[in-house]
Amino acid sequence: MENQESQIISLPRLNEAAPAFDAVTTHGRKTLEDYKGKWLILFSHPADFTPVCTTEFMAFQERKPQFDALNCELLGLSIDSHHSHIAWELNIKQNWGMEIEFPIIADLDMKVATDYGMVHPGAADTSAVRATFIIDDKGVLRAMMYYPMSNGRSMDEFVRLVKAMQTSDEHKVATPAAWQPGDKVIVPPAATAEEAKARMASGEYDCVDFYFCTKTL
Repeated sequence: MENQESQIISLPRLNEAAPAFDAVTTHGRKTLEDYKGKWLILFSHPADFTPVCTTEFMAFQERKPQFDALNCELLGLSIDSHHSHIAWELNIKQNWGMEIEFPIIADLDMKVATDYGMVHPGAADTSAVRATFIIDDKGVLRAMMYYPMSNGRSMDEFVRLVKAMQTSDEHKVATPAAWQPGDKVIVPPAATAEEAKARMASGEYDCVDFYFCTKTL
């Protein structure tokens, strides 16, 4: 029983305030408060100088202009040291000619990783798994995704998801599977039977049934 309890991971919860942090990074000290007014993608990786992580960091960097356009910052993390992060960045620049322009948290005491549920004993006791957290401009955790150690993430999906959530916030709508900007959005279900009848008869929306109506923004 004691061993089972030690395996329990505390995870943050969606639509609640993201866990606060105050951490050393390759761009100086950073806190969650520093990102208020901006969206943030906080992502962890198992270790510096590893091949899958290297491809992920370059993929994030390649899409940084897209995230910038969405008012979304990038912040990496691993349980390696500050100096290791710097050396890895220089190594990427030397070998691939790419400058990593976003900060990386040096989480040696594993505090941020623990608060965000990034350490999974079944995968590794002293490494953060491939976890990704999307935090909105009010500091609220909106999405989180976990990947195995062996497989890299798709940054295009993170770009798509931030666009989708920002669209939902602005227009009070939902988005269907694989939604992309320009696609139809889903109108929230009618609150009453009368509203449902009126909606179906209005011609304002494309309604398959009373609960499934879409529109073009």
